[in-house]
Amino acid sequence: MSLFITFEGCEGSGKSFQSNVLYKLLTRDEIPAIRTREPGGTPLGEDITKCLKWQPSPISPLSELLLFNASRSHLVETVINPAIQEGKVVICDRFTDSTVVYQGFGRELDMETVEKINNLATGGLKPDLTILMDILPGVGLARKRGQKRDRFEKESLTFHNRIRKGYLELAAKEPDRWLVINASKNKEDIAREIWQKVRQLLKQRNGEEIEIDDNFSSEGTGESTPDTTADKDMGEKTVE
Repeated sequence: MSLFITFEGCEGSGKSFQSNVLYKLLTRDEIPAIRTREPGGTPLGEDITKCLKWQPSPISPLSELLLFNASRSHLVETVINPAIQEGKVVICDRFTDSTVVYQGFGRELDMETVEKINNLATGGLKPDLTILMDILPGVGLARKRGQKRDRFEKESLTFHNRIRKGYLELAAKEPDRWLVINASKNKEDIAREIWQKVRQLLKQRNGEEIEIDDNFSSEGTGESTPDTTADKDMGEKTVE
């Protein structure tokens, strides 16, 4: 039943919220699943995250690339691959595509270098499905107004526009892997669209033998609040 699903998107797109809704829907239907994130997901990764997001002194683009992939390599080795081998659905909030767009398109590092380092860190692991929460960068950043901003959120709108452009280019190159979602829609409508796609993939992977209700309902997930304006911290825990 193993399935590797990643969520991608610009700042304030709601990807963390939707990844948590999907995780709760899977566990509600007794489908083995874990949810993790990048950067972070392990104690080591959380330490690297603090450096990457909150370091007051400048960090070079190449250093960012290597730090992200140090965290990623450990996450893949200790969390993601073991769960896949156990037949679980793995949901990861950001993965290698984030590095391609942020360090490649955003920081304008050599794309071949970015891809080589990503592949080295992951052993060539690629998601079965990548869900892009697409939103205009200005709208996404406005959703986070009033919150403390990290190094990336403080970047110019031009930088964030390059991020969105990069995401859309990646999605166009691999349409079978990417599901592009209009992240300005109602949260429950977005969750329904994602659930339908994941349900379809699970049935294909299991030869229609898995029982999943055709009818979508967010009831029981704790995510049925009709708030469409802000992403939320869902209390995600790191994996020891």
